[in-house]
Amino acid sequence: MTPLLTFYGDDFTGSTAVMEILNRAGIPTMLFMAPPDVRILDEYPHLQAIGVAGVARSKSPEWMKAHLPNILHSLAKFNAPILHYKVCSTFDSSPEIGSIGVAAEIGSALFDKDWVPLVVGAPAIRRYQAFGTLFAADGQQVYRIDRHPVMSCHPVTPASEADLGQHLAQQTQLKVKVIDLAMMKAGKSDEMIDRHLEGGARIIAIDVLDEETLIEAGRVIWRDGATSKFTVGSQGVEYALVAYWKACGRLAAPSAEATLNPVDCLFAISGSCSPTTAGQIAFAESQGFQVVNFNAATAIEQTAVDAEVARVKKSCLGLLSQGQDVIVATARGPDDPAIPRMLNALEHSDTSAQTTYERLAKSLGKLAEEIRLQTAVPRIAICGGDTSGHALSVLQATALSFVAPIEPGAPLCKLHSCAASGINGLEVTLKGGQMGTQEFFVKAKGGVTL
Repeated sequence: MTPLLTFYGDDFTGSTAVMEILNRAGIPTMLFMAPPDVRILDEYPHLQAIGVAGVARSKSPEWMKAHLPNILHSLAKFNAPILHYKVCSTFDSSPEIGSIGVAAEIGSALFDKDWVPLVVGAPAIRRYQAFGTLFAADGQQVYRIDRHPVMSCHPVTPASEADLGQHLAQQTQLKVKVIDLAMMKAGKSDEMIDRHLEGGARIIAIDVLDEETLIEAGRVIWRDGATSKFTVGSQGVEYALVAYWKACGRLAAPSAEATLNPVDCLFAISGSCSPTTAGQIAFAESQGFQVVNFNAATAIEQTAVDAEVARVKKSCLGLLSQGQDVIVATARGPDDPAIPRMLNALEHSDTSAQTTYERLAKSLGKLAEEIRLQTAVPRIAICGGDTSGHALSVLQATALSFVAPIEPGAPLCKLHSCAASGINGLEVTLKGGQMGTQEFFVKAKGGVTL
């Protein structure tokens, strides 16, 4: 059976968000850490969507050009009607890091199609695109992305432009045009596509503001039917396709929603500096969770960070043995003094920032691995997109499958490992810095109604 969709996520947290949307819609999906062979369908014949979790969001255009063609080509072998290059819903990217423009060029060349649909808006997670401009919520307020209190000052890819066409113009020579919500609501989407293609457009961004435009975006993506199409966007792509498939009767009603069972103890690691995660840590602490600080500055040197892992592990083992829920955090928001300490350490070190941050993330993964092996803790929460990717690599994950929802964009998953029997079966949730309400960690433990 040919899958409906394949996708590559440019970070791990966003990849699990796609898997969640599809599974909850009744589309069986698995997420792999490397492109599986098409024979995987012999082992899992029920699968209708197959994903690969990646790290392109933190990589250079040179890395992308060296690695993405093989990954996308492997996924294309499944002959699914849609191959989705999944990006962050806040469009994190720059000409130097995680270039969405370069990814669009690679995918467009691979499929040799006339245009690439781009969908970023996703109302379910309070992301909106109107007249080509991206908006995102923070708390109760919705901001243009270049005025968003967090994304406008992102430490790696700050949002300086809300117009997605202008944003992409810094990353690619491919011409970008928009199907705006006014034309969509007037029933003129196809007319706009034809006009844009005549004008030389190769990427067409589709506004999504509400349920009506979401369904229409799904129809536009799917309008060529079984003809393979390369698509770029956030999980808004899946939200749109599911909305359209439901509206046209293609999807049957899914079975009963999976339930989140509670665990006695939750262990969490956080490499996120976002104020959203800081608020979640603070709330968890108010509910009795124990927070252990991890000195991120030690990551400039391997021996030092190994000693820090040993120190933190000893503290965590003691707390877990007492039945405590534990969160290990490298920082608690952008104003944490830990951040200037880290920057100062980098300034006086010969180690590059990228090497240091990867070493830190892998060290957190090593800590999670040792805690799991020594305590058999059943569930671990991992916060931060880059942290999640490197941590799952250390944990020797082969694939993830969906277990139950926690909050939109951060589901509970089951980790499958062919290489590490002590890790196989571990429940994990991967949370991006901006995702979730303040109750996230309490909800992740399960069985709690707030």
